[in-house]
Amino acid sequence: MSLETVDDIELLLDVFPPVLRQAVLRESALHELLEVILDLGRPPEARYVAKTTDLAAEPVDVGTIAFVVERIGAFSHDNRAGIPRTLHRISALRNRTGGVIGLTCRVGRAVFGTLDIVQDLVHQPDKSILLLGPPGVGKTTLLREAARVLADEDGKRVVIVDTSNEIAGDGDISHAAIGRARRMQVPSPDRQHQVMIEAVENHMPEVIVVDEIGTQAEAEAARTIAERGVRLIATAHGGTLENLVLNPTLADLIGGVQSVTLGDDEARRRRTQKTVQERKAPPTFDVLIEIHTRYRFAVHPDVAAAVDGLLRGWSSSLEIRTRQEDGSITTEQLTEAGSALQDQTAAPTQGTQNRVLRIYPYGINRQRLEHAIHALDVPARVVAQPTYADVILTVRGQAKRQPKALRLLVERGMPLYALRSDTASQMEKFLRDHLSEEFPEDRAALAEAEAGVQRVIAQNEQCELAPQRARLRRLQHQVVKSYGLISHSEGEEPFRRLIVYPVGR
Repeated sequence: MSLETVDDIELLLDVFPPVLRQAVLRESALHELLEVILDLGRPPEARYVAKTTDLAAEPVDVGTIAFVVERIGAFSHDNRAGIPRTLHRISALRNRTGGVIGLTCRVGRAVFGTLDIVQDLVHQPDKSILLLGPPGVGKTTLLREAARVLADEDGKRVVIVDTSNEIAGDGDISHAAIGRARRMQVPSPDRQHQVMIEAVENHMPEVIVVDEIGTQAEAEAARTIAERGVRLIATAHGGTLENLVLNPTLADLIGGVQSVTLGDDEARRRRTQKTVQERKAPPTFDVLIEIHTRYRFAVHPDVAAAVDGLLRGWSSSLEIRTRQEDGSITTEQLTEAGSALQDQTAAPTQGTQNRVLRIYPYGINRQRLEHAIHALDVPARVVAQPTYADVILTVRGQAKRQPKALRLLVERGMPLYALRSDTASQMEKFLRDHLSEEFPEDRAALAEAEAGVQRVIAQNEQCELAPQRARLRRLQHQVVKSYGLISHSEGEEPFRRLIVYPVGR
């Protein structure tokens, strides 16, 4: 399915002084514009997908800030404003007295066609869905299209709880991108949970759509809504299911966690300590979708089973869905051990049964380790309790001091590995060393770079390599540099690739 984008960008440009408006229009990559930054005393900036450009040499003055503020809607309690019937968002930076000294003017785009990657899940009746991902990966865009599809195609009564007017745009008339769905505006972010309950009590929705559940009160309101038989489609910030399990504020969304004391026989049968962590209640959401990038999603189709498996040290069952360059969607089924069984768009092949390496971090940055695992895309998982770990990972300083807690773990026979320092590069080196069989793509990417270099040297003409992920492109750049040649990355993700140039070009 092709993607169609509606951005109403001319309405955003109309709020800028003529000089700035013309400067933006002179850039060729207008469709890649993300935001315009206006900070008092600094040159105005235009930020694009792959670059940042100064729009003028002269710094932004008070008159420029005032010109923009006068042409947009009033700022709400969270310092956000908009342009009526558009999805653009203007956020203010204020000084200590409340004066506006900076503006972030973000381009809002309605993208149609993004839902195809999870459309089957959205059409499933009675399944509440939670979209999980960091800022900027397209959660709100997906949420907006889900509301439109459910209202227009499935004929459902859909109510959007729109806290910052990001889903349905600014003003009293909703943006056309939400279709026949209805929108309830929220006076201030701290009242979002109240409006969620009001939507159920007053407007008889079949589906409620909420962006950014982030507080305990909102998590409790979501559970109340689910218990009343209303379906929820919502987003939350986070990277993985485990992030939610470890987040005391949002853990209730996936059932919550409690400590349980087992009997002697049950503890022996499970081969665990007597006190273990278990799911406390049924999850509010049936399906969880981790949005890794705009083109790659990880789907937990059964949240209850996934949380139970995670708490017992197993890897959860996953579907990895990827949008390819030609627009097709591939789905890769993963076993509980995290190994690929079959790509549904290709002929079945025998998968390798690779076990997940469960790592207990001691005295090192857990988030940094999780990021390294995600960046390398290897079968490893950070666990919250040493009981469930295969190895302990620490730094040399901790290993030398041998604090009591660490010494007891080692005495129980737990393998201990010490990093030189608590850095991402050291963590990636550890993962590479212990999961080296998981990197056949590294060898292929390096071999292609070597072949490309030889072709450039022999023919004295530039050579374009195949698209690769950022990590693999970095490795290819190193190969090219070792030969004294120059390379540049070109194109948009996920089709960004290296161009290798001969000497002198």
